[in-house]
Amino acid sequence: MMTELKRIDQLDMATVEKLVGESEAEGYRFLRRLVDEYESGKNTFKASGEVLYGVWNEEGQLIAVGGLNRDRFSDDDRTGRLRRFYVSENARRQGIGSQLLNAIVKHARSSFDVLVLRTDSESADGFYFANGFTREAAKPEVTHRLVMKEQS
Repeated sequence: MMTELKRIDQLDMATVEKLVGESEAEGYRFLRRLVDEYESGKNTFKASGEVLYGVWNEEGQLIAVGGLNRDRFSDDDRTGRLRRFYVSENARRQGIGSQLLNAIVKHARSSFDVLVLRTDSESADGFYFANGFTREAAKPEVTHRLVMKEQS
């Protein structure tokens, strides 16, 4: 599958509508929150170090999305949080999620030492674990952590 990964500088509902509908049909509400928070200005992924990426298929449809915010639960400003990460069901298990995650991690390295996230999905747990994250149980708002800073 030919895809194009690029930064989303302006999210509009027409671009993400199909993905939101699909995610809601699977029982996930976080893409609807992505749109609502983006449109209200609550979270536009534009603070220092933050980013929102999307992956489009050859037909120009958005098939994956994922963002990076500063972690509001952390006591420091060197922890980023992976947010609103979703891959269309038809695009899963083709490396697209890993491609998107790798782009976000690469972007995060310049601003953050640690990435955290929260998921309650077993398949997502396996995906993040396979991509170098460790499972975390110390805080209820974090299920996975990736330490990026080289330990000296």
